[in-house]
Amino acid sequence: MSKQNAKEQLSSPMTELSNLMADTISGKVTPSSANARAKQMADSLRGIWPVKTARAVSGRKSNRKKEAKKLRGVFEKVPGSDLWWIQYFDADGRRRREKAGRKSDAIDLLAKRKAEKLQGIKLPEKLRARRAPFSELIADCEVYVKTNNQGQKFDCYRLGRLKEQFGNRPSEIPIDDLRKWINEQDWKPATCNRYKSLLSLIYKLGIENGKVKTNPAKLLTHRREDNGRIRFLNQYTPAKIDLDYLKDHKDEESRLRAVIVKNYAVHMPEFEIALHTGMRPSEQYGLAWDRVDLVRKIITIPRSKNGKTRHIRLNSVAVAAFKVVQQRSLECVGRVFLNNHKEPLESYKHWFEPAVSEAGIRDFTWYCLRHTFASRLAMAGVDLRTIADLMGHQTIQMTMRYAHLAPAHQASAVEKLVSAQPEAAPGDTLLSSNSFNSFCNPAQQETEQVKQPLAATATTSATRGKAAVRADSRIIQ
Repeated sequence: MSKQNAKEQLSSPMTELSNLMADTISGKVTPSSANARAKQMADSLRGIWPVKTARAVSGRKSNRKKEAKKLRGVFEKVPGSDLWWIQYFDADGRRRREKAGRKSDAIDLLAKRKAEKLQGIKLPEKLRARRAPFSELIADCEVYVKTNNQGQKFDCYRLGRLKEQFGNRPSEIPIDDLRKWINEQDWKPATCNRYKSLLSLIYKLGIENGKVKTNPAKLLTHRREDNGRIRFLNQYTPAKIDLDYLKDHKDEESRLRAVIVKNYAVHMPEFEIALHTGMRPSEQYGLAWDRVDLVRKIITIPRSKNGKTRHIRLNSVAVAAFKVVQQRSLECVGRVFLNNHKEPLESYKHWFEPAVSEAGIRDFTWYCLRHTFASRLAMAGVDLRTIADLMGHQTIQMTMRYAHLAPAHQASAVEKLVSAQPEAAPGDTLLSSNSFNSFCNPAQQETEQVKQPLAATATTSATRGKAAVRADSRIIQ
């Protein structure tokens, strides 16, 4: 019904109602008759315009009161079930929902969750936490490695391999998947152990940051490494080479030197320094001029592999090599070894590996120069404790691998037992070779036992014969 039609229909009842009120006031109509007439007009008006009764208004007010009593964050998921839930936002801004039971319990639980949010307390374990991706753990580990690890270059490369393989997966990778991936790689035991250590570090940092709860890398098997392997120069005969300038060089060192002088002469000081100092590659190519003292002939490594300060002594060959490098540097500031663009030289592989290949030397790396340094010290008769100090070994067990290279030194040590043997006192009997043989041969020992009474009898007879001869001579006189 349009508003215009409603107004037209209301005009006559309203006029009639006003006339009824006037007649009631004037006394023409009794009050009871007026009430009955007014009720009839009200019933007729309900069909034209909705009239709000007192009951309807009172019901609306009561509903508003009920709505005002409702708490924000407490609701009944299924109306009429009497099972109340709470809804809130945690410290990370994520919406959470929990079933509490009774309404009073829901109110108390909501207050508790809000207090935990204000205090910064972590949510209980029964709530579903955010699952951090494995790439996020790798990013945290990369920051730690660059800050704390000396071999950060190799660790960052390994982190890249792990991110390429598992970066899109959740953080908690099953141990079977990690073990399968490592077994599929054509790696040596040492490389597998480096990846195991790196995975363990990733999960350790994840546990500290609250992103994971377990460390599956602990279940990976630690493989036994062949640390006893030693490779040094002139250990083997080099392979046959058709190059004319190498035909006169029969051993590995002379061939390698010839190749370096011919093709990589600018890197010869690096080779000499490595061969005569035994520095690790990271120590040598990270060396700065303020750590080199050519007057006192000493190099100071502020933080070695084991985390301690290390001092390296320089011989005359190493000092001469450093002076050659010093002539190429104008100010002798910053890194010692630079490339052609005066930038820090980070590695040796671009020239050393091709030189080794051209020289026909098999199974030889830059680290073998460090083995050559220690091996030659051992073969020169230097004691193992001194070799350990020069090599920067934290324990003597690492140096024991070179002990077999000094047989003459070991033989002289054992021979000292002979010179230190005390002289036999009167009445003592030293173990002779004959007595040792008789001790080892029981048959010979029985023969000696039989011979001893016979010898004693013969000695007694001889003594008696001499006495009889003397007695006879006295009688004759």
